[in-house]
Amino acid sequence: MNTDNRRIRLLGMTLDELKGVAADAGLPSYAARQLAGWLYRKKVTSVDEMTDIAKSKRLLLNVSYEVGALPPVHEMQSADGTVKYLFRISADRTVEAVYIPDNERATLCVSSQVGCRMNCLFCMTGKQGFVSNLTAGEIINQIQSVPKTEQLTNVVFMGMGEPFDNTDELFKALEIMTSDYGYGWSPKRITVSTVGIMKGLRRFLEESACHLAVSLHSPYSDERQSLVPTEKAYPAAEIIRLLRQYDFSHQRRVSFEYIMFENKNDSPKHAEALARLLSRLECRVNLIRFHTIPGIPLKSSSQQKMEQFRDALNARRIICTIRTSRGEDILAACGMLSTDKKNVGEKQSLFPYNDVYL
Repeated sequence: MNTDNRRIRLLGMTLDELKGVAADAGLPSYAARQLAGWLYRKKVTSVDEMTDIAKSKRLLLNVSYEVGALPPVHEMQSADGTVKYLFRISADRTVEAVYIPDNERATLCVSSQVGCRMNCLFCMTGKQGFVSNLTAGEIINQIQSVPKTEQLTNVVFMGMGEPFDNTDELFKALEIMTSDYGYGWSPKRITVSTVGIMKGLRRFLEESACHLAVSLHSPYSDERQSLVPTEKAYPAAEIIRLLRQYDFSHQRRVSFEYIMFENKNDSPKHAEALARLLSRLECRVNLIRFHTIPGIPLKSSSQQKMEQFRDALNARRIICTIRTSRGEDILAACGMLSTDKKNVGEKQSLFPYNDVYL
């Protein structure tokens, strides 16, 4: 059993890890599935609620383990029904998740890191720098501890952080979400967004059937690098060459996120170059309105230019849509997600800016 004073969090453990917990407590190996059922199907918040485990064993488990499900410490609701939740990771670290209801769909946008080291020009989270990776338990807790967890139809990894910069914990969370011992979700209910970290991307393409979203924003390498610095190490052209080796015509889908910036990446020549870049790849493009952030000299394209860009891509047989912005009045839109760690208790400055692709 654990000998230090801190209890170990069960939430976020895979079945194999729970087998170790069961053995630690002197339980039979099948008890691991019982533990998983209580954690991920019944969503209990304490070991004491696991009533098909002998009381003596629950007492023993309680010495070293806790469920570790923690509710959000604050929330803000938009006029359009979008809700932004703040989760405390430690005394001075917090992350945000965003709940987006839309007719029959209810999507939760979750974070994978505190801060981010990608430093994309248009993203407020990148401005605070990288702080830490989230554990699988901290990722799963965002899904499990929002008040409307039972209504969720989809989860997107598009909140704070770069998922493929935290690959091991991401894959543990995906396993829990899609395995029969966990949520048992279809991979089609999950989308992972990335700037294109190649090592993590290759692993994802080989091991996961979840949807993929690539943060693109320009078909030109120099221009994309000015927006997404990782272009230098992971060029979009190489990412797309890799993607062409996989089948996206059936269950798994790949999309490209394209934030529209006025007089920067919204011209007809950009649309033509983008269509050439994405040729021979089954994909779609999501055009996203930019929301101004302090100190960044970028403005959003007009609705007319966005529509013209969309129509130009569709005419070239690239499926393209304009994503509806959600939660603008609570600063929950694209490019604007970053918690103010120094003012967590102050309602007015709780959610200053964030980078959720909604």
